[in-house]
Amino acid sequence: MNTPQQHIPINYTPTPDDHRNRGAYNGGPQLQRRHTARYYVHRVKESLTTRVSKLICSVFLSLLFIVGLITFILWLSLRPHRPRFHIHEFSFPSLAQDSGLASAQVTFNVTARNPNLNIGIYYDAMHITLYFQNQNIGEEPALMGAFYQSPKTTTILHDTLSGTKLVVDEARWAQFVAARMRGSVNFRLEVSSAIKFKVAGWESKKHKMHANCEIGVGPDGMLIASYSKPKCPVYFT
Repeated sequence: MNTPQQHIPINYTPTPDDHRNRGAYNGGPQLQRRHTARYYVHRVKESLTTRVSKLICSVFLSLLFIVGLITFILWLSLRPHRPRFHIHEFSFPSLAQDSGLASAQVTFNVTARNPNLNIGIYYDAMHITLYFQNQNIGEEPALMGAFYQSPKTTTILHDTLSGTKLVVDEARWAQFVAARMRGSVNFRLEVSSAIKFKVAGWESKKHKMHANCEIGVGPDGMLIASYSKPKCPVYFT
């Protein structure tokens, strides 16, 4: 005898999500949410704001790059370069004689070059000092006087040290002769001056400049070829 099954009634009200899920499960079309006009207006405003912000950033970075490039080019063209010094001639003729102390004199020729394209240089009087083994043996305290050197020009510094300008005694002369017997006598010629740079209407403050020219003289008292025309190191104090 079959006993009738009892069913418990369940009240259930389908929701919109149930309909969408059932449609997706059965392969039917899904319901799309419709946005209001206010939503689309808001999205358009956000998109325009983002694009404008990106455009402003791009323009700002481009201007910053251009200004930086122009500044760098101006800095390269207006940055002062220190003058260049070269020793061209140096002679100590009496070194060729063992008894040349009485007639001792030194003659030199140094060039000062302004390598700047648009920058001039003001020099105070040149101070020339001659050293042997780091000892001062000759000096010219005011060579040429103050002068202005135009851009891309060369100035010749020429002088002779003798008499009271060249301090050499018998002991020092004996050192010269001993060095000559070894093949060369080495000196150092220092050129110093207070200089300032001129760019258009602007002038820099003064800088104390020093140029050290290493010199080698052969047994004949003339400049050794390997020491001719090398650039003399320049520094400021």
